[in-house]
Formats: sequence, structure tokens, C-alpha cells
Amino acid sequence: MTSSAPSSPAGKRGGFTLVEIMIVVVIIGLLAAIAIPAFGRVRQSAQNSRFVSDLRTFAQAFESYAALNGTWPANAGSGIVPSGMSGDFNEANWRTRNSVGGRWNWDRNINGISAGISTTNVTVSDAQMAAVDAVIDDGNLTTGLFQKISGRFTYILEP
Repeated sequence: MTSSAPSSPAGKRGGFTLVEIMIVVVIIGLLAAIAIPAFGRVRQSAQNSRFVSDLRTFAQAFESYAALNGTWPANAGSGIVPSGMSGDFNEANWRTRNSVGGRWNWDRNINGISAGISTTNVTVSDAQMAAVDAVIDDGNLTTGLFQKISGRFTYILEP
């Protein structure tokens, strides 16, 4: 008589036990706990680098304008390219939200500053903007060339 019983020991089935599955889940959770903060730091660093790069590009364009015209352009609203600046820099980058979630703004004779580039309504923390300040200046948002003034973050071209 032929037996149709499985070749494994009686009562045993192949597969993973609950303990083995739980160990795998815990290992995946630990890896995620390590990777997610690292991803956040890399993302923040990329945002900061892009912001600083754009800010320096715009500052150079405004300084070139002032050198050619003997004065700074007139004040303009948030996201509005100042008169006479067309073509000096990528206008699309000026009009859209920047990498820290804010809008670019040219400030002329505002908040006691003769000329500055501001960003308004940022979506990141002051701590992240202080990290930006550390790259540009002194890391203190109340002193130096990059400051938080009246709720906006301003890179001062002329005090």
C-alpha cells in the first residue's frame, strides 16, 4: 500500500513561525528608524544649498544692476520681478516658491535697510533658517548680513 503522507515529520509544515516574522518586522523597523532621520537631514541640506545658491545668484544680479545704473531697482512686491531686472536672472525662479517654501521679495528702503533680498512666508523652522545663516554669515538671525526682520528673512546688500 502506498502512503500519500508528506515526506516531512508528522504534523510539521514548512513556513515561518510567528517569532521569525516578528524578528524580521523589528529589524525592518529599526532600519526605518535609522533611515528616515538621515533622509530628513539630506533633504534639509539640499533645500538649504538650493536657497543659498539662488540667493547668491539674485544678489549678484542686483549688484550688477546697481553697478550699471548707479542705483538699486525700485521696491517690488513678493514674487514680482523689479522693474529693469528682466533677463538678469531666471525670472521663473523669482516668481515661484523657493526651496524653503517662501516667496522672493526685493526690498528697497524697507525696515531700515537700503537694499536687500528677502524671502517671506517660509514653511521651514527658524532653526533651519539659522543653518542657512551659518552658511552665508554668522549663524545668528539677529546680526550680520542675513537676518530675520519683521517676519521675513533678509539678505542685506546695503544696510
